[in-house]
Amino acid sequence: MTIRLLVTGFTPFPGAPENPTEHLIRAFEAEPPLAGRPVECRFAVLPVDYGLAIPALEEAGNGFRPDIAIHFGLARQTEGFRLERLARNGIASPQPDNAGTRPDPSPILPGANHVETTLPLVRIAQALVGQGHVVSWSDDAGGYLCNYVFYHSAAGLCRAVDARMSGFIHVGEVPPENFRVFRQGAELILETCVEELTNG
Repeated sequence: MTIRLLVTGFTPFPGAPENPTEHLIRAFEAEPPLAGRPVECRFAVLPVDYGLAIPALEEAGNGFRPDIAIHFGLARQTEGFRLERLARNGIASPQPDNAGTRPDPSPILPGANHVETTLPLVRIAQALVGQGHVVSWSDDAGGYLCNYVFYHSAAGLCRAVDARMSGFIHVGEVPPENFRVFRQGAELILETCVEELTNG
């Protein structure tokens, strides 16, 4: 069985002229991870734009129908990998997007609940810590585009990205000299998710 894996990152945004998740996706495109495994990968860098992010996510999933969707985003105060447990049904950030849009605080889907990730976070944490990576946990992915994409993916609001396993991982800033280790950790996350879906 071939597992279809969608991995996304984001462009830079106001206050963050470099986004390591964009560099991660470009590196995966140049040298796809999980070589030799029965995995088909698709990668996408999403715009930090409320009007364009979800259409870009839909486009990434069109004709692919991923089994696993893993989304990476930058949280500059984070060290290592921050595992997000909950996609919150709300827009709450005062920060404008790259188009200057600053939505009023509001639910993403009126009347709906928050949504838990379906990534195997405990196994991911064990794998990362076992390789010396710093791991933290969070029940709040923020009120900005990261949570916005996370919620659309986890709640199945994107018809082309209705994955059996979906979730979000925040990462901190990554100096160039640390990028190789960062990429190894990200690939370990992908590998753990594929193994979980394959073996249960």
